[in-house]
Amino acid sequence: MEHFTKDFKVGKCEGQKVVDGETMPLVLQPPEPNSSNDVESLVLALKKNKDWFEQMLIKNSAVLLRGFNVQNAEEFNDIIETFGWDDIRYVGPAPRTHVHKRVWTANEGPLSEFIYYHHEMVLIKEYPKKVILFCETPPPEGGETPFVPSFRITERMLKEFPETVEEMDANGLKYTFTAPSKNSTGSMRGRGWEDTFGTSDRAEAEKRANALGMDVEWLPDGAIKTILGPRSLTKVFDGRKERRMWFNTVVGMHGKEHSSALMADGTEIPANVVNRCEQIIEEESIQFKW
Repeated sequence: MEHFTKDFKVGKCEGQKVVDGETMPLVLQPPEPNSSNDVESLVLALKKNKDWFEQMLIKNSAVLLRGFNVQNAEEFNDIIETFGWDDIRYVGPAPRTHVHKRVWTANEGPLSEFIYYHHEMVLIKEYPKKVILFCETPPPEGGETPFVPSFRITERMLKEFPETVEEMDANGLKYTFTAPSKNSTGSMRGRGWEDTFGTSDRAEAEKRANALGMDVEWLPDGAIKTILGPRSLTKVFDGRKERRMWFNTVVGMHGKEHSSALMADGTEIPANVVNRCEQIIEEESIQFKW
C-alpha cells in the first residue's frame, strides 16, 4: 500500500474513475472535519508534502483539493506560488482576462460553445507540464471541467486504426489557425493576434510567432493565419510508464471554421478517424461537479 501523509485525507467525488489501477482524480481533503481548513493551513501542508504531492499528481494524473475554503484569486495565487511551477505565458486562441498575478480567467467565450478536450498549448514548443484550476463560483448547471487520461485514447485509436495512427505519428500533422487582430468574446477562439503576441507591430508579431515554431500568412482583413507542423500525434512523458499520450488537437481543429488539421503532406485526415476519435475521447472523459 502506498504512503499517504497525515496532512490530507483521501476522499471521493461523483464521476471519479479508476483507470489502469489509478484513481482519477485523487480527492484530497482536510485530515479532520473540525481541523483548520483555511488557505494558510493548506499552503503549509503543501509546502511540507511538496514531493509527495508531486508524486500523487503524476501517479493519478489529476488531484482535486476539496474542503479548504479557498475564497478568491488572491488566495488561489498563494497556492499556485507554493508549488513553484514554471509560469508560462499563454499562447492560444481563448479570450482570457488577467485577474491577479498568475491567475487568469479560463475562457470568456460564449457559454453555448463547446470547448474541445485538449492539452494546453499542445502545438507550441514551450507548453505547460501542469495546469491548476480554481472555481470561485460554481455554476448552477453545467460548467464542468472534465479531463481525459489521454493514453487511453492512443490505446483505443491504435486498436481501431493502427496503420493510420502510426502513419500520423511517424510523419506528423500540419495545423492552421486564423486569428483576428483584436480580441472578441463572441467566440471561444476569439483572442486576437495582438494580444497573443503582445504587440500590434506585424513584423514583431511575425518574429515572435516564428520563435514559437509558427509560420504566418497575413490576410487582407488584418487577420493572421498561423501554420504549424508537422507535429507528432503522441508524446511520452517521464515517469508515466512509457505511455503514449494523445498529444495533439486533431478533433479540436479538423474541419473547423478558423482552423484545420491535415496529414503531413497536406491531404485530409479521414473524417471517420476524426469522428471516432471524438467519440472515444468523450467515452473516456472524467467529469465531476464543481
